[in-house]
Amino acid sequence: MNRNTARPVLLLATWRGRPGGENGGDRLVHACAELGVDAHWAVWDDPGVDWSRADAVAIRSTWDYHERLPEFLEWAHRTAADTRLLNGAEAVAWSADKAYLLDLARAGVPAVPTTELHRDGTRLAEVFTRWGPVVVKPRVGAGGCGVALLADPGQDGVPAAPGVPAAPRANKGTVEAPAYDDGGWLAQPYVGSIHSLGESSVFVFAGVPSTQVDKAASRRAVALGDERAEVALAAVGAAEDHIGRVPDYARVDLLNWEGRWCVSELELIEPSLYLDVEPLNARYFAALVCNCIA
Repeated sequence: MNRNTARPVLLLATWRGRPGGENGGDRLVHACAELGVDAHWAVWDDPGVDWSRADAVAIRSTWDYHERLPEFLEWAHRTAADTRLLNGAEAVAWSADKAYLLDLARAGVPAVPTTELHRDGTRLAEVFTRWGPVVVKPRVGAGGCGVALLADPGQDGVPAAPGVPAAPRANKGTVEAPAYDDGGWLAQPYVGSIHSLGESSVFVFAGVPSTQVDKAASRRAVALGDERAEVALAAVGAAEDHIGRVPDYARVDLLNWEGRWCVSELELIEPSLYLDVEPLNARYFAALVCNCIA
């Protein structure tokens, strides 16, 4: 327990662009308060914050981490050495590189097919032949930064997926890297079902799939689907094998590929909890915090 107060303290790490945290972040603070935990938002790179004086730290909306990854990883390891960092620094390091999707596939987890691209783009022709239109993304990135939908110059253009800028024709053999990228690229097939079935996010707390938010034209909380819960559980189990512990919390994003729900992203660093859509996530998170610092 924090030595300066009778109530345990949780610091919620955010970035300077959102000092008050994610949308609905006040619900997270209130849910913690109801369970006897004082939660406060703090900017992760603020030199005036003493993270060691908190009973626990949760990375929540550090949405600039991918632009300063070495510094962020150093902060995570330092914080984890001084106090309880939810999910742990190992989870941050492993999931910061989207090549973890290859690890999931090797573990037998249903995942959207993923392959590495050479930095000079020489594998694009092979990828186009295999899948047709592809989504190309930097291995290190967040919030859709650097993500593009590409089609072979010989193909007709394809519609943009929600949140993915369209690039209907690519110069075969070339991929332009954003200035911050130095970690390579991944390619995935364009999943057309995103237009009909949308995307699902399953939230897993303490290893238990608990809630689901579906995203199509808008976001909405829905009943947790059995198949999607099973895939999310498999993804978290594979993550445990790599980081050495069950993640405290995770958001598993799923797309329907060839009639099967597959992992498109496993968010272990700063997943939005969509608190403005699914308020129950605040209560699940607060309960998790209490168990972690009990």
